[in-house]
Amino acid sequence: QVRLVESGGGSAPAGGSLRLSCVASGRIFRVNTMGWYRQAPGKQRELVANITSDGTTKYGDSVNGRFTISRDNAKNTVALQMNSLTRDDTAIYYCNSDRVLTYSGDTVQWTYDHWGKGTRVTVSS
Repeated sequence: QVRLVESGGGSAPAGGSLRLSCVASGRIFRVNTMGWYRQAPGKQRELVANITSDGTTKYGDSVNGRFTISRDNAKNTVALQMNSLTRDDTAIYYCNSDRVLTYSGDTVQWTYDHWGKGTRVTVSS
């Protein structure tokens, strides 16, 4: 079973920075795309950024130029450096992987759509 665990959330003033981290654990051969989504109160969950296993990145329009996503394939981790925070960045941030190659005994298979439990980010004015 694959588990994603986020860390690094908290509070920051507007204009400040925070860094989120996520680690994938379990019987993992390889993690495909990893990314971050967020959900603010009363709003739908939205893509913040993701990164493929070969390092190709994609950012949501509202964070492009302020946030940077990175990953360490050897450690199955993904990080999100958030700079120039605004109150609109206040949300619960979720780590995601679209598919993970896992093993169990002699069985190797892809498993899909994994989510962490989320970490809260609060930006104050």
